[in-house]
Amino acid sequence: MTEFSFACTGVRADAYAAGPTLVFRLRVTATPGTRVHALALRCQIRVEPARRGYDDREAEALGDLFGDRSRWESSLNPVQFAQVSVMVPGFTGEIETDLVVPCTYDVDIAATRYFRALEGGEVPLLLLFSGTAFTGAGGFHVEPVPWDKEVVHRMPVRVWREMMDQHFPGCGWIRLPGDAMDALLAYRSRQALPSWQATVEALLEGTGERTR
Repeated sequence: MTEFSFACTGVRADAYAAGPTLVFRLRVTATPGTRVHALALRCQIRVEPARRGYDDREAEALGDLFGDRSRWESSLNPVQFAQVSVMVPGFTGEIETDLVVPCTYDVDIAATRYFRALEGGEVPLLLLFSGTAFTGAGGFHVEPVPWDKEVVHRMPVRVWREMMDQHFPGCGWIRLPGDAMDALLAYRSRQALPSWQATVEALLEGTGERTR
């Protein structure tokens, strides 16, 4: 059985992607001398929030995810971020490859709310690997990539912010059902409001809230 090990050597925002995209650089190492014809790799990425500390502003912003800070000992559970696949080309010994992860600014997604709440520092991530390897010097042998292969990586928060600023500079994004969107559009039209920002601010004024 071929022994595989994995490392994440860095992460960057893809400056040329059509939408927000992170690119993780992976190093894959196989048993010395073993020819790997191809590797169909699957990767599950999770946020491990208990692996870092939070200031008071961050704790307040994370309240809808994890509750009051007094409960965090039991509520600070992992958050699913992404599940992606990559086909690694043939190699012997070691290879580096990119793992492309499309992202969203939809704040209904727990991972997005988590990232948005952080003021700085690093995001503690856990990358869990599985898949199928095609190996052998004289022909193909099909081998599984064991489920216990995992890597801890600390992604700088600035990388996520840089990525979002490329596509949504100075903005947020929310998803609404069609009927709510229709009602909001009708309200904007009735009030002759010039923009969506003005529309939301008018509604907040009506409830006694104030935008910052």
